[in-house]
Amino acid sequence: MSSFARKSSLAAYHSVSVHGNVANADPHGMVQMLMDAAAERMVTARSCIERGEIARKASLLHSCVTLIAELRGSLNMAEGGPLAQNLSALYEYMTRQLLMANVESDVQKITEVLGLLNEIRGAWIAIGPEVRKVANPTKATVSAGVEAR
Repeated sequence: MSSFARKSSLAAYHSVSVHGNVANADPHGMVQMLMDAAAERMVTARSCIERGEIARKASLLHSCVTLIAELRGSLNMAEGGPLAQNLSALYEYMTRQLLMANVESDVQKITEVLGLLNEIRGAWIAIGPEVRKVANPTKATVSAGVEAR
């Protein structure tokens, strides 16, 4: 099997795996997948800066901004109260930092945003078992300041 065929097969497997995870995920799991994807791309974007892969860095950071916009868009501002408002402001700050990191090829800005995201992600993972205990997933995600989509 050629190198191209192996990469194509691996990419196809990864695509099926990701789509399967999305199809089976509850709203809490979907948010976690968005956070995981953004964190993974930030780590890779930092490496791209160090290797001088500017185009790939730009693509990865653009993807991060899109993922964070999805996280921000999933907030239930009507019922989430101060938690949703604070998360929205933090996601907006993170987006600005990533845009500046892209323009300036600034590893430190990416590291800062990654740290913030990991803090949010850690709290999100910690509430997972409690959220999943609730029979109605809509009520569980609303109480966490996130809408079910």
